[in-house]
Amino acid sequence: MEGYKREFIEFLESAGVLKFGDFTAKSGRKSPYFINAGEIKTGEQIARLGEFYAKSYLEKVGNKKAVLYGPAYKGISIAVSSSIALAKSGLDVPFFFNRKEAKDHGEGGIFVGYVPTAGEEIVIVEDVITAGTAIRESMENLSALKDTKVIATFVMVDRKEKGKGEKSAMAEIADEFGFPVHSVVDVYDIIEYLEEDEKNAENVTRIKNYLAVNGAKA
Repeated sequence: MEGYKREFIEFLESAGVLKFGDFTAKSGRKSPYFINAGEIKTGEQIARLGEFYAKSYLEKVGNKKAVLYGPAYKGISIAVSSSIALAKSGLDVPFFFNRKEAKDHGEGGIFVGYVPTAGEEIVIVEDVITAGTAIRESMENLSALKDTKVIATFVMVDRKEKGKGEKSAMAEIADEFGFPVHSVVDVYDIIEYLEEDEKNAENVTRIKNYLAVNGAKA
């Protein structure tokens, strides 16, 4: 396993972002593990998370100056921290996020921060994709921005689960909207990491059994 992947999984576990037990995902599936960016609670933690996203952005997008979009609520802090980390790397990109309910006074609208204009490109930063529901909601919100284009999405973990069909949710998003979805690690990286310690045997078995039912074929 690449060093940065181990470092990232250790970070997720130590911060309480990666949890094991019995959880209900947004898709409605009963999952033996859960990724919750809401557990990031300190300045140091969110700064480190942003650095991982910035590293992925620079690897996949390069020095192209896109606009970061963080879906409310967990994507907000990811967008802010990622933009700070990118700025420290010499790429100063704008960011914005949405309100859950449109504001009918003041500046109004559903977006806060920099609002992209015609011809600009957008990168979505999200915590995780299970069935693709959250990304589809984001694309519906972003459809209000005329003549802009989403060029990529970045998430912490690819769960490698089915979407609406047998393909992975990430592959379905790519097919449906025409942009790639990148992850820092995937569930098989997590399994490999857990298998290094025998005390994790039960969690490994539960995750493998879950993937046997819900795992994507491609």
